[in-house]
Amino acid sequence: MAEVILHVYDVKNNNSGNETLNFAIVQLNNACKQGLSIGGVFHAAVQVYGHEEWGYRLCDEGSGVYTCPAGKNTMYTYREIIALGRTSCSVGKVSQILKELSQEWPGNKFDLLAKNGNHFCNELLQRLGVPKLPAWINRFANVGDIACETSQILQKTNEEMLTAGKEAYKNAIDAAFKAPKSLLGLSKGARVRTEQFKPKFFDGRIAGPDEEASKK
Repeated sequence: MAEVILHVYDVKNNNSGNETLNFAIVQLNNACKQGLSIGGVFHAAVQVYGHEEWGYRLCDEGSGVYTCPAGKNTMYTYREIIALGRTSCSVGKVSQILKELSQEWPGNKFDLLAKNGNHFCNELLQRLGVPKLPAWINRFANVGDIACETSQILQKTNEEMLTAGKEAYKNAIDAAFKAPKSLLGLSKGARVRTEQFKPKFFDGRIAGPDEEASKK
C-alpha cells in the first residue's frame, strides 16, 4: 500500500513577464476554490511510490505523459498538496498502469477542454482505486465541455429543421406537378367564369366620364 498525493498548480509562469495576467489567474483560481461556478485554471499531477509526480501535457510527438520531481514542475506555479488516500496497487502494478497510460495518452491528442492534464489524473486515480480530483480543480474544463455540447446540439437541431423544411418544400412542389388534370381544368374553368362574370357584374355600376355627360 502506498499513499497517493495530488500536486496542484496555478497555470501561470512567474518567468513569463506578464504579471498582470498571472495575478488575474491567481485571483480567478482563489475565487473558483471558494465556489465560483465557472471554474479556475489549474494543473495537477499525481505522486505515488517515490519522489516523482506523473502528469500529462501537450507535445508534438510521442507520449504526453511526463514525470518530474514532485511539486517541482517549473512550467507552473505551485499551489498546494492534497492527500487522496492509499492505493492497494503494488509497485509493479503501478508501473504497468503508467506504461499503459503512456501509450493511451499521446501528446498530440491534448485538448484543453476534453483531454487535459486533470483528465489524465482522474484516469490514473481511478485505476489506483482512490478518490478522483476535487471538483473545483477541473471545473473550468467541465463547464467548457457543457458549453461545447450545447452548441453542438443547437447546431444539429438547426440543421435538422433546415433539412425538414427543404423536404416539405420539395414534397409540396412534387404534389403540385402531380395534381390530376381534372383539378387543373376545374381551376382553369373557374378562372374563365370569373372573368366572364366581372363585366356583367360591374356593367352600369361605374360610369365613365362620357356616360355621365350624356345622362346630363
